[in-house]
Amino acid sequence: MALSQSQIQTQLQKLSPQQIQYIKLLQMNTLDFEEKMSEELLDNPALEKGDNEGFESNSESSNDWDNDNNNDNTFDIDEIVRASGGDDEAGGFRMGEDYSSEDRDELPIRSESSFQEYLIEQARATFYDEKEMKLALHLINSIEEDGYLRRELKSIVNDLAFNENIMSTADELEKVLIKIQNFDPSGIGARDLQECLLLQLYKKDYGDNEAISLAESIVAEQMDAFSKKHYDKIIKALNITEGQLKDAINEIIKLNPKPGEFGSTNSAKTQYIIPDFIVREEEGVLLVSLNSRNAPELRVSSSYIQTLKTYEETPNKDKELKDAVLYIKQKMDGARWFIDSVKKRQQTLSKTMEAIVKRQEEFFYEGDESNLKPMILKDIAEAIEMDISTVSRVANSKYVETEFGIFPLKFFFSEGVANEEGEDVSNREIKKHLEEAINNENKKKPLTDDALAKIMKEKGYPIARRTVAKYREQLNIPVARMRKEI
Repeated sequence: MALSQSQIQTQLQKLSPQQIQYIKLLQMNTLDFEEKMSEELLDNPALEKGDNEGFESNSESSNDWDNDNNNDNTFDIDEIVRASGGDDEAGGFRMGEDYSSEDRDELPIRSESSFQEYLIEQARATFYDEKEMKLALHLINSIEEDGYLRRELKSIVNDLAFNENIMSTADELEKVLIKIQNFDPSGIGARDLQECLLLQLYKKDYGDNEAISLAESIVAEQMDAFSKKHYDKIIKALNITEGQLKDAINEIIKLNPKPGEFGSTNSAKTQYIIPDFIVREEEGVLLVSLNSRNAPELRVSSSYIQTLKTYEETPNKDKELKDAVLYIKQKMDGARWFIDSVKKRQQTLSKTMEAIVKRQEEFFYEGDESNLKPMILKDIAEAIEMDISTVSRVANSKYVETEFGIFPLKFFFSEGVANEEGEDVSNREIKKHLEEAINNENKKKPLTDDALAKIMKEKGYPIARRTVAKYREQLNIPVARMRKEI
């Protein structure tokens, strides 16, 4: 069989290092942006904080930067490099290599949380044998944020052998783990929910509490029936009354299914929300402002500019000086790219937020959630004439402070659903009514999705049962059977 060859020509868009930098900055919230800016100021001595007066840097003017970025900078950097007989890669320097690598700010940085430190402190007070302590440390570092140990002990045995040259067995690890499971908070180091609940109940069981003893039996022997709320099966299997079952369940629901999330001890994981935007009404007009922490005053170091001017005036430009000027050029280009990206980020953030406020004007005046209009990413993208992915990056992890509270930008986006009058209403409004219906239901006979669909239709929102199910799941509300109470 003869083989034929053919050529297919395709066009692929390749992002420049500057575009990649801008995209990364755009998706950062205020705190992440400040951290990134601090890194750049440390890494690049040509970048400084200060007055931007006399320095105009944006996407339109960046090509003229070498001539116009500073009143004192009246020479062409590239011309100096060419005059010295060098090129962009001479002397071992590559233009912008510090800034074009996508891996640069994606390197994994391990940061031990106060939660792990808390467990390690308890381990130091428990394990005196050196090997046991090493096993305990490895187990603690394998515990996930919610407090569970989901890795198989055999896998941890292999890790210890290959990575740390520590020979152990699953039995040895099990013995160490049992001690860790006695640490505070209760339930820590459990392999699954059942074990987590039992560990907490064992710590509460003083032998004279019938409800706790019964709760242990339910979790240990009837966990499947309990998770499915098959209460009749539990009553029959354990030969107990409905009152006894209710007392036991009251003990179970007091337990923490995620022991890793336990108050102030885990304070290192606390996320403080810093609003990226502020919307205020003044004399009947809505004013949109960007948090000033997103708009730093940045400039290129005047000392670096002066160094290049001195180099230009030096008659003898030897190899060492040529290498120095190439290094300086790289750093100044890096500073210019970063400043351009920051300014473009500011412009995009402001344009996007202004478009959102214009679309949701009624909400920003009144603060009434029912005034929110259906709005998807495409609506804002078309309004600001930018790509949907750009709007998505702005909306991600950003917050706006209003007179009615602080809201994530994603709060303002929702699909539209036609009501009985044929008007488009936000599905957020429908979800609000759906949640109210569920909150007001008889918990002994919870409403099915079909029943909820009928109620929503009566309220003027003719949505299908499957739509009810979808919205219920988005609200993290379980099915009727799982909402049943005795």
